[in-house]
Amino acid sequence: MARLTYVEGVIAALTQCMRQDPDVFLLGQDIGPFGGTMQSTKGLWEEFGYERVIDTPISEAGTAGLAVGAAMQGLKPVMEVSFGEFVTSCMNEIVTQAPGVYYYTGQRAHCPVVFRTKMGDGPYRGHPQCYESWFMHVPGLKVVMPAFPDDCKGLMVAAIREPNPVLFIEDMYLYHAVRGEVPDELYETPIGKARVVREGKDLTIVATGWFVHKAVAAARQLASDGIDVEIVDPRTLAPLDIETILNSVKKTGRMVTAHEAWKIGGAGAEIAAQIAEEGFGYLKAPIVRVGAPHVPVPIPKPIRDVYLPDVDDIVSAVKKVMAWQR
Repeated sequence: MARLTYVEGVIAALTQCMRQDPDVFLLGQDIGPFGGTMQSTKGLWEEFGYERVIDTPISEAGTAGLAVGAAMQGLKPVMEVSFGEFVTSCMNEIVTQAPGVYYYTGQRAHCPVVFRTKMGDGPYRGHPQCYESWFMHVPGLKVVMPAFPDDCKGLMVAAIREPNPVLFIEDMYLYHAVRGEVPDELYETPIGKARVVREGKDLTIVATGWFVHKAVAAARQLASDGIDVEIVDPRTLAPLDIETILNSVKKTGRMVTAHEAWKIGGAGAEIAAQIAEEGFGYLKAPIVRVGAPHVPVPIPKPIRDVYLPDVDDIVSAVKKVMAWQR
């Protein structure tokens, strides 16, 4: 075991996979000697050099096209898009090209590419947009969003070994903010399997990324009021492990979803819809969603802090659900 930060968990996975498999290589802006934005590739260029840690021009679309082509030729590229806002520059490759290869070729070809990016607010307050729910809608594309360092490592290993495209979303706020025990050996965390972070009996909170940790803080507050909360981290948004979430709701009868992205059309909306569709009979109260208001992310810090949902918003949502009577 090693006690690693969130980003160190990802780097550990990349390092071990590149040592094991010569077909794995990295490409993206500033990932070489600079070490990547927010130290996202620290130490990799020093070990693997220019041939496998490739600095690319400021052309996300061109780089993504190169990555898709390399993947279709049998290599295993991991393309870093510095920030989630720049994913919009290569939507054609991520949404139209890579996910369709397996289907369009009648299962004869694969596209084992990983698109790695950062989303959400962070310590530098730059590029804060959260677009993860857009990509849940795309068939053939797996979407991963870990909340803990050990899942960062295990899910990145699984993403690299996945024969078809994966969008690997790293929560910017958590990058250097959390540490956790991470096994030294090379291991996979299954894509499509949720994690029960905290067991409880009164209500289920389904949270993603940074908001898993906010949900844990909210659960501590709620415990003092006698409310026992269960927390589920989907870890993978596509495919969504609705079975684990549904089993939790069967036990608690109540649910709140929480994420940093806009409430309207967010991942929480899809989770709530599926639970309403498949588990309506188990619900003792309406589902409540916690998310950002439907306005552009404000720039000034005081306004940004008001805009972002917080622990108090989760606590209020839980109490609202708990107070509801048929």
